[in-house]
Amino acid sequence: MKISGNEIKTGMIIEHNNDLWEVLKTQHVKPGKGGAFNQVEMKSINKNTKINERFRSSDDVERAIVEEINYNFLYEDKGDFYFINNKNFEQISLKKELLGEKSKFLTEGLEVKLGIYNDVPIKISLPNQIECKIETTDASIKGQTAASSYKPAVLENGINILVPPFVESGDSVIIDTRSMEYIKKI
Repeated sequence: MKISGNEIKTGMIIEHNNDLWEVLKTQHVKPGKGGAFNQVEMKSINKNTKINERFRSSDDVERAIVEEINYNFLYEDKGDFYFINNKNFEQISLKKELLGEKSKFLTEGLEVKLGIYNDVPIKISLPNQIECKIETTDASIKGQTAASSYKPAVLENGINILVPPFVESGDSVIIDTRSMEYIKKI
């Protein structure tokens, strides 16, 4: 499906230079001289490289049609992650390289969306917010204010984040899986 260069949005998958690219960031730029353009940061799905490209509104870009299907996480075995489709009970396995850091958030039964392109899974989308438990965190220093200072913490899955001073070891918190940031204490 052809779209113009100024219609490219974050999260889209596009075909460019004979490869599939996931759009990470877009910025519409209107310089003093010349025409406006869309500055796009993209990551190759196959080669795992990043590039920055400029697309003018007159440029035609091929948007990849990615079917998003709900799957539930089953288990991990030797670097392969197994998922099941609840509608037709089809099982699928993905390599750790495709999941990256997101694999640490997977728990049994977690519902995720798999992006399927030409019958091949190319991306995974976790729920935007996931509940995690704080394994360890530094003690807060008296006199620090909650608004300006955050302290390091390690989640039970091994991910390092920053949390406000009132969060202690053993607390449950909500984490944004897109930015890996603390949202709130439960």
